[in-house]
Amino acid sequence: MTTWLDYGFAAVPLGIPLWMLGHECFRSNHDAATKTQLLAYVTLAVSAFLMTNSLVPHIQQYTLRKGICGKDLGKRGTDRAEIPIPEALGIAPGTVFLVCLILCLVGYATQHPVKMLDVNSALLSICFMLFLGFTDDVLDWPWRYKLVLPTVASLPLLCCYNGSTSIVVPIPLRWMLVQDSQLTILGEVASQVIGIDVATNGTTVDLGILYLVYMGLLAVFCTNAINIYAGINGLEAGQSYIIGCAILVHNLTEIASRSSTQENHLFSSMIVLIFVGATLGLLRHNWYPATVFVGDTYCYFAGMTFAVVGILGHFSKTLLLFFIPQVLNFVWSVPQLFKIVPCPRHRLPAFNSKTKLMEPSTFDCASDQYGWLKRLYRLPLDATTIPNMTIINLTLCLLGPMSERTLCVTLLAFQILCCSFGFVMRYYVAQFFF
Repeated sequence: MTTWLDYGFAAVPLGIPLWMLGHECFRSNHDAATKTQLLAYVTLAVSAFLMTNSLVPHIQQYTLRKGICGKDLGKRGTDRAEIPIPEALGIAPGTVFLVCLILCLVGYATQHPVKMLDVNSALLSICFMLFLGFTDDVLDWPWRYKLVLPTVASLPLLCCYNGSTSIVVPIPLRWMLVQDSQLTILGEVASQVIGIDVATNGTTVDLGILYLVYMGLLAVFCTNAINIYAGINGLEAGQSYIIGCAILVHNLTEIASRSSTQENHLFSSMIVLIFVGATLGLLRHNWYPATVFVGDTYCYFAGMTFAVVGILGHFSKTLLLFFIPQVLNFVWSVPQLFKIVPCPRHRLPAFNSKTKLMEPSTFDCASDQYGWLKRLYRLPLDATTIPNMTIINLTLCLLGPMSERTLCVTLLAFQILCCSFGFVMRYYVAQFFF
């Protein structure tokens, strides 16, 4: 059945580059090659959408046959509660993405031969995480592996990274490092591990290997952030789609402005366009009521794809501005993730079969435990249940019970709002600090 997803969502990633190609910044002969490449990537994005959309129904039959399926816990008490839902369908868009990206090598090798190392390292890292995600869906890996293996997967990216390891120090903080062309006490201490540009009064610092460590941690965060901000139909693919569109707008803006990093943003656009096309094909089937689950396969694949474009596109700090909901969800989840308070295996919201609405899920505690958390939730101090610490449950606590579809739309609207805020920070507020 044709839905608003077919036309509304599809128009965003495919319409953005077509609209921007008509911008006056792209009308010179100098940019003819760039326009041609972007149009080729749009074509591949359309192909990725069509292939994923048609492949998912076929793959779900195989996963059902092999017992790779589960029950939708958000529909307990309804006639859909016992229907087996195919899992790990992230393998479909992941495979299509890799095929399309490999096809890009044919033209990319002739236009940008020096970037082939970046493309191959990107393929290796994403392919590794796709494999890890699928095996996790099948074998259910312990959490310690989910932290270690993304670090290993990021090594190909870090080994071929040839960009700057310097960062610009915010203007209000420069006096702490350098004053009157002399290092301060803090500057002297910091200079033992990082390079401080005294000649420019601490405008930039070279983090060296610390910058590579930061990018490795970024890869681990991206792959796990989407995985823990999940649990309702359409949320994993939906948030990834919106982040992908935000990255695409950022890339095209930088390309149109003819920045010095134009080639890096063109490389990032190639990957992101194919990604959002494949994601849209999956989202059609994962949207409420979901006929497939994306699984850890998709979450790891999507997270590593974002890490790849952020690191190799040289805008890793800007990337985090598009991950504000995921950062908030991680920070709010820390007490449960580190076992400071009990952490159930599933923290997704609970479905009330009487009201047909989603409510915050809870964990049990003694009446005299976790008073600080009960105060945060404004619960009675003798309460014996406390809502699980996720942004999803917090949204239900703040706005009240709502349907699963409404909850997903609300969270995706928040994602769009945060991405918009990220653009304001990147292109307006940042000029006052850097």
